[in-house]
Amino acid sequence: MKYNFDTIIDRTNTFASKYDLAERRHKPLDAISLWVADMDFKTAPCIQKALAERAEHGIFGYSWPDNRYYSAVREWFKNRHNFDVQDEWIVTTPGVVFAIALAIRAFTNEGDGVLIQKPVYYPFFNTINALNRRVVNNPLILRNGHYEIDFEDFENKIVSENVKLFIFCSPHNPGGRVWTKQELECISEICIRHNVLVVSDEIHSDITFGTNRHTVYASLSEEAAQNCVICTSPSKTFNLAGLQFSNIFIPNKEKRTLFKMERNRTGYDEPSLMGITAAVSAYKDGGDWFDEVKEYIWQNIQFAKSYIAEHCPKIKVIEPEGTYLLWLDFTAFTELSDAEICDRVLNKAKVWLDDGRMFGTEGEKFQRINCATPRKILENALERICNAF
Repeated sequence: MKYNFDTIIDRTNTFASKYDLAERRHKPLDAISLWVADMDFKTAPCIQKALAERAEHGIFGYSWPDNRYYSAVREWFKNRHNFDVQDEWIVTTPGVVFAIALAIRAFTNEGDGVLIQKPVYYPFFNTINALNRRVVNNPLILRNGHYEIDFEDFENKIVSENVKLFIFCSPHNPGGRVWTKQELECISEICIRHNVLVVSDEIHSDITFGTNRHTVYASLSEEAAQNCVICTSPSKTFNLAGLQFSNIFIPNKEKRTLFKMERNRTGYDEPSLMGITAAVSAYKDGGDWFDEVKEYIWQNIQFAKSYIAEHCPKIKVIEPEGTYLLWLDFTAFTELSDAEICDRVLNKAKVWLDDGRMFGTEGEKFQRINCATPRKILENALERICNAF
């Protein structure tokens, strides 16, 4: 490879949540940290260079994206996803969760039902609860190691719970599904029929494997495009989460206006200078770096599957179609409770993962591990976990 992803970089004392929160969160200080979803790799050299040049300029005033940004976004989504983004559709926000909160406030009222599909990224239901809306759950079905949508329950819940908005995780975190176009079309048909707005979190959209291809929800049809908010960001693709910058696509003008009004009410309507700088460089020049880091992550995932199968086959790996996250199934350890599994991973194996119950009760006896790390770190973590079980 042109880029070296095997180098282990010390991230302690760099304000890194992944490492520097261990003591505050009462985790073992000697635990291998593979929980939060960021990479342990330096970002693309072109992005580092662009940020260094901006820092050298020395002025960090109020900033706004220009055509360099819009052109870079258009080209990336056209080349990578065959999706034509129009400049006026794009609304910048500090992050995807921030955008989801804006959408909930803009398009629902307190007490309204908001649908999600557990197990799923936990800020979805935390945000719904914090904004005094009702969490309505359409649980995913795990069948033969593969998550599926229960469409009958999906529509029944929309009707019975008077759902106004659906937050969709595409690709799915933590289950690793890359939803097919047919599945998306079924969602769109149901949501249009019942006037349910779709907020599609597509932050992992670039990270898909094999023959799996991400379909931008808004590309399904004109009707789907007019009934959605698409949440994207360079943060997962290029390891830029700390720069607080996301691109939100809202084709419908009226909905876009309402969304912007809600953003303006927060007083946080101007994007980060460094976020703009990094996004332009990433989308314009970072493609070769991303292609290599995705290949490295895929090799890590294959390594993890093989290692676990050889050393502790009772742990089942849910085959990921996308994302750099592995969903580990410990349900075969029937003699252990969920709490005992969590304790064994954290305090015996000394590996800090995300407890599956964080993603809903459907995640009981599961653990989420981040594979976007140097192979040696991943190997050490897997060795500890397998030995502990």
